[in-house]
Amino acid sequence: NFTKDLLAQAVSLSQQPLAINQVEYHPYLDQSIVMAACQKHGMALTAYCPIARGQVFSDPVIQAIAARHNKSPAQITLRWLIQQERVIAIPRSSKPEHAAANFDIFDFNLSKDEMREISGLAHDKGRLVDIAELAPDWD
Repeated sequence: NFTKDLLAQAVSLSQQPLAINQVEYHPYLDQSIVMAACQKHGMALTAYCPIARGQVFSDPVIQAIAARHNKSPAQITLRWLIQQERVIAIPRSSKPEHAAANFDIFDFNLSKDEMREISGLAHDKGRLVDIAELAPDWD
């Protein structure tokens, strides 16, 4: 859960290479600054809250892309995440059928236009996990 500045500080203080920075990341939250910092340091970005607490299910842009690929909005969103360089998604599900569906994302690719469409959904109020007393000033 490091910002780019905290990540740089952690890298400089660590005697071992750091591998992953786990942050909230989904279509409604632009994490390009943190992602660039991770890539600069050879790290992966792990996306928690990847389906935006279910908000992707009713998003018309994601629904349209899902219909074109015969996939669910969750599958489209997870594919969007993992199709980005060094991004890992960690969805959670209590239902075995949803957990299985979350793995059914490796038999298709999103086009560059579809990737841009989904990335374009990010907005200033996209952060869902914001615990004021614990959260840093995010990039």
